[in-house]
Amino acid sequence: MNILVCVKQVPDTTAVKIDPVTNTLIRDGVPSILNPFDGFALEMALRMKEQAGGTVTLVSMGPPQAENALRDGLAVGADDAFLVSGREFGGSDTLATSYILSCAVKAIEDRKGEKFDVIFCGKQAIDGDTGQVGPEMAEHLDYTQITYATELVSCENGKVQIRKETAEGYDVLEAALPLVVSVTKTPYELRFPTVKKRLAANRAQIVTITPQDMEGQIDLTRAGLKGSPTKVKKSFTPVHNKVCTVVEEDSPSASAVKLVALLSDAKKI
Repeated sequence: MNILVCVKQVPDTTAVKIDPVTNTLIRDGVPSILNPFDGFALEMALRMKEQAGGTVTLVSMGPPQAENALRDGLAVGADDAFLVSGREFGGSDTLATSYILSCAVKAIEDRKGEKFDVIFCGKQAIDGDTGQVGPEMAEHLDYTQITYATELVSCENGKVQIRKETAEGYDVLEAALPLVVSVTKTPYELRFPTVKKRLAANRAQIVTITPQDMEGQIDLTRAGLKGSPTKVKKSFTPVHNKVCTVVEEDSPSASAVKLVALLSDAKKI
C-alpha cells in the first residue's frame, strides 16, 4: 500500500495576534505546530500501513521552516517526506494550493516510480478552517473521495472501508483505490515518537520540490496570488464590548420571573 499524507505547519492558535495597524497576522515569535487534523490523518495512515503493509510518504507546502512539521511526522513512523516550496506559491488560496499539491503528487509519483493508492488529508487547517483542500485535490486528480473520516475499518482486496461522521451518527463507506480521505477528529491521538526515531527524523534528508522541478507539469498562472480567486479584504480581532448579566435567584421559577422582567425593561419582549 502506497500512502501519502498531506500535512501543514500552522501557527499555535493560542498565540496568534493581529497587528491593529495593518490588520495582518503577527507571525514573528509565534510558535508553529503540526495541524491537529493532519495529525489524526497521519495516525490513520500509519494504522493502514500496519494493517496492509507498504509505506507512508509525507508532503507539505510551505516555506523552508515547514520541514519541522515533516520531521514530526517522520519521528512517529512515516518513511519519507517532501517539501513543496517556492516564492511562486506564496499567497495561494485553497484552490491554488490544492492545484499545486495535486501537481506535486504527480511529481512525487514520478520520482518514486509508483502511484499512490490513498491520499490522506486533515479535514481542515486550524489557521484557515476552510475544509476545501482535500476535496479539491480529489477533483484535480479525478480520485474518489471520502470526507469526515473518523476511523479506518478495513483495507483489503483493493478496497478501503472508512467510518464517516454524519449529523445523525456515522456511516461505513467502502471505496476502491485510488482514494482521497479527509480526516476529522478520530477516537485515537497521534502516537508519540521514540527517542531513536526522533533522532533519525532530525537527520533525515527531506527533498524540496520547487516550481522549476515541476516544469511542464504545472501552470504557474494557477498558483500564488495571481492564481487565487479568493481575496481577503480585511483581517481583524473582534471587539468584545457586551456586558453579561447573570440571573441566579433562589429557584428556577424565580430566575425565570426575574429574566422576563429584565427583558421587558430592556424592551426585548
